[in-house]
Amino acid sequence: MKITCLLENTSARPDVTPEHGLSLWIETKHHRILFDTGQTDLFAKNADLLQIDLAKADLAVLSHGHYDHGGGLSVFFSKNETAPIYLSQHAFGDYFNGTEKYIGLDKTLMENPRLIFTQEKHVIADGLTLFSCNDRPRPNSLGCFGLTERKNGECQDDPFLHEQYLLIEEDGKRVLISGCSHKGILDITEWFHPDVLIGGFHLSKCPLDDRLEQIALQLDSHPTNFYTCHCTGEEQYRFLSHRMKRLSYLSCGQTVVL
Repeated sequence: MKITCLLENTSARPDVTPEHGLSLWIETKHHRILFDTGQTDLFAKNADLLQIDLAKADLAVLSHGHYDHGGGLSVFFSKNETAPIYLSQHAFGDYFNGTEKYIGLDKTLMENPRLIFTQEKHVIADGLTLFSCNDRPRPNSLGCFGLTERKNGECQDDPFLHEQYLLIEEDGKRVLISGCSHKGILDITEWFHPDVLIGGFHLSKCPLDDRLEQIALQLDSHPTNFYTCHCTGEEQYRFLSHRMKRLSYLSCGQTVVL
């Protein structure tokens, strides 16, 4: 299995442009998967530089309904004419940062026939399963960090029902791909006990304090190999990396072979 970061907040190469967001290209034995599309067309431009042909994607997955993960969806439609896109049934909700800034998806796309809306569990193929985990307890939740959902004209804390996770099972390994881990990286790790977890931890607003140290120690108690990026935060990553034995950063232009 090979996973290439097309888009992320930082870049490992001067010719690959970063952007606040996430897009991953995943190659398994049987599938080529685009996971998230970033904000704009940059993921596609970076794919070209990395000699990755988006037209050859068998499918795409949107981790959740925020613009920095699904803003390039229309670009993917233009680059690939056949691949289905799997996203949560809640993905086109009214999502905001605070009460004024809309951070959701382009609602003009929601009637596209290639969209496949998922619920709690969706089996795409053997070894490829999407989970929402909306019915599971979240004892280690860090809160919503000011992210909201507007319902009946009022903004309330976003419960992130629109977030889903891709579990890939291949060659005896369980690899979990998470866009932002809004439901809590500690609980997500406990739910799946993956061999490898790739994605943002949504810790960028966390102070470098005892709480973050406890998160590092709890994550490190798992035998999981973690590759993080995007919303983890660069300072928070450095803090965690001094306290975790199996944590790496995945920047634009880098590839992980599992």
